[in-house]
Amino acid sequence: MKILASVRIALRALRVNRLRSALTMLGIIIGVAAVIAMVAVGSGATARIAEQIKSIGSDVIIILSGSVTSGGIRLGHGSVQTLSEEDAKAIALECPAVAAASPSVRGTAQVVFGNNNWSTVIQGTAPEYLEIRDYRVVSGRPFTWQDVDGATKVALVGRTVVENLFGGTDPVGQIVRIKKVPFTVLGVLSPKGQSPWGQDQDDIILLPISTTKKKVLGVSQANARAVGAIVVQARGPMMMKEAEAQIGALLRQRHRLQPGQEDDFNVRNLSEVFAAQEDSARVMSILLGAIASVSLVVGGIGIMNIMLVSVTERTREIGLRLAVGARARDILTQFLVEAVTLSLVGGLIGIALGLLASLSISYLAKWSTLISGGAILLAFAFSALVGVFFGYYPARKAAFLDPIEALRYE
Repeated sequence: MKILASVRIALRALRVNRLRSALTMLGIIIGVAAVIAMVAVGSGATARIAEQIKSIGSDVIIILSGSVTSGGIRLGHGSVQTLSEEDAKAIALECPAVAAASPSVRGTAQVVFGNNNWSTVIQGTAPEYLEIRDYRVVSGRPFTWQDVDGATKVALVGRTVVENLFGGTDPVGQIVRIKKVPFTVLGVLSPKGQSPWGQDQDDIILLPISTTKKKVLGVSQANARAVGAIVVQARGPMMMKEAEAQIGALLRQRHRLQPGQEDDFNVRNLSEVFAAQEDSARVMSILLGAIASVSLVVGGIGIMNIMLVSVTERTREIGLRLAVGARARDILTQFLVEAVTLSLVGGLIGIALGLLASLSISYLAKWSTLISGGAILLAFAFSALVGVFFGYYPARKAAFLDPIEALRYE
């Protein structure tokens, strides 16, 4: 009951100086709102990167053509196609840590349907590419190895291509012209959004690799089996390193590279790259929250300052209460409750403003935000602790005033 009485007295004292109480809470309000908003922005960035990583496909390794030296001149990565379709088949068959491998060639071309045309990415690959990159065919069907072996003129189109070429028309079964060559649309790919590099993964057309080489991109007879890249899927996250080592050893053997000779290929583990980006976003989220927490400390200092002023103003009242029998614990509780009440009310208002700020940032700035229940609870609990920590000294000072000296105070 004494606690309830202290709460009533504390609330009454705060109502007497409403403006001062509101200004005192301002630091806590801004601090809590800033913590919630900043953590929401950081968490949204982390979640966005996680979605982009998932869109790339699970456990993906990309092998690119490396640099070569010709006549003493060192050419850059990818300047010469040093990989082949046979390399992709050998990796899939001879590397135990590899689940699947698909050769790939890539280029751009103008695609025409009726009166519409669109410039997009043309990627020639094998049927395994869909599984490796986690592409699903939402309507129609995927192409098969029969299509690859027969170099049939069929295509799978991404969502962006569908929107810009076909409008409201069902693309399945329609004929499109790629570099004046007619292709039948077999199916539509599931949407994947942007890659971590900001590339639209839906602005693409997938073709059988044999058709792409012969009909679209062209190929020299001297290097007819060459490919630009090989996309590999490991047998799980724990097998990524082992798969990289097996791929490197196999390709060096197949390309007859001597010990000490530089690789003519480049193996990239996308999981490591994306994990580093995700860790960076997570650290940034923590950093933003920590910076915003400084506002809570500043707000706590404001509470301490005002509570000290309040103790000074009410010295005679404190002396009178002590003289008629109030214990030091009662005075301590009263002023501590006032400080905590300021913090908690400010925390509740700050939560409301923080949620509003997060939604406003997402709507106006088009940034991905993710409101965290944990961040809300943490900010609210921290605001309460600020009230206890910064309110204790003024409360203790009030509780241990000498009643005689307090009554003499003017």
